[in-house]
Amino acid sequence: MTATAPTRNRRQAQGGPPPGVLAVVFTTLFLAGLVISTVLADGRPFPSPFGSTSDILAYFRGNRGAVQVSAALQFAAAIPLAIYAATVAARLNRLGIRAPGATIALTGGVLAAAFLACSGLVSWVLSRPEALDQPALVRALQDLAFITGGPGHVVPLGLLVAGIAVPGLLASVLPRRLAITGLIIAAIAELSTLTLLINEAAYLLPVARFSGLAWLIAAGFLLPRQRTRTDG
Repeated sequence: MTATAPTRNRRQAQGGPPPGVLAVVFTTLFLAGLVISTVLADGRPFPSPFGSTSDILAYFRGNRGAVQVSAALQFAAAIPLAIYAATVAARLNRLGIRAPGATIALTGGVLAAAFLACSGLVSWVLSRPEALDQPALVRALQDLAFITGGPGHVVPLGLLVAGIAVPGLLASVLPRRLAITGLIIAAIAELSTLTLLINEAAYLLPVARFSGLAWLIAAGFLLPRQRTRTDG
C-alpha cells in the first residue's frame, strides 16, 4: 500500500509541460518572425493584402530571405500553440471541470495552430522563385496567407481564450479580472470575422491577436494544477 502511494502521487502531479512556458515560446517564435523578417527587409513590414499588386510583387521579389524566415518561424510557432491547447484542456479536466469549456479550448487551439501553420507554409511558397514569376499566383497566395493567418487563426484563437476564461470564471480557477478580460478578448477575436466582409474590420485582428497572446501567457501561469477545496 505504501509502495504504491508515491507512484500515485507522481501520476497525479503529472500535468504535461507548463502552459505558461509554452505560451511564452509560442509568442516568442511568432514575434521573432515579425521582427526578424522586418529587419531583413530593411524595415519594410509584410505587405497588406489590400495593397496594390505591384507593391506586393516588389516586396516578395525583393525580400525572399525575409519571407522564408518569417514563414519558418510562423510554422514553428504553431507547434507550441497546439501543445498549449492540449495541456490546458487536460488541466481543466483534471480540475474537475466537466463543462464544454475544455473541449472548446482544445478545438480552438488546434484550429488556430493548424491555420497558423498553413499560413506559414503558404508564405514559404511565396519565397520560391518559381511562384514569383506569376503575378496572379503571387496575389492569390498572398490572400491565402493573410486569410489563414488572419481571421483563420485569430477567430479560433478566441475560442481557445474563451474556453479557458469561461470555466476559469465560473469555477473560480482564474482571477476574476483576468477571466473577464479573456471574455472581452474572445469577443473581439470573433468579431474579426467581419474582415471577410469589411476590409476596415481588419484592425480587429492585431488587437485580438496581441492581447490574446499576453492573456494566454498570464492564464498559463495562473491556472492551478489542483483545485483548492474548502470545507464548510
